[in-house]
Amino acid sequence: MENTILLEHVTSIIEQIRPYLQQDGGDIQFMDLTPENIVRVQLRGACGSCPHAKITLKQMVEATIMEHCPEIKGVEDINII
Repeated sequence: MENTILLEHVTSIIEQIRPYLQQDGGDIQFMDLTPENIVRVQLRGACGSCPHAKITLKQMVEATIMEHCPEIKGVEDINII
């Protein structure tokens, strides 16, 4: 998949995930797509300080993105790096 199309696809998926996080007082913002196809996001609000943020990131955000975009190698929260 071309990088521009991949970027659009990833940001679209993140926008679909956002309402679920917002229901619990959290939020997510797309930050970057690295040349290695790592999606970098920032978890915000309640998600930014939640002890379960890593689980949310891996089991919800990363799993959903990688299911729809197999080119993606992983998702990182810039607050956790």
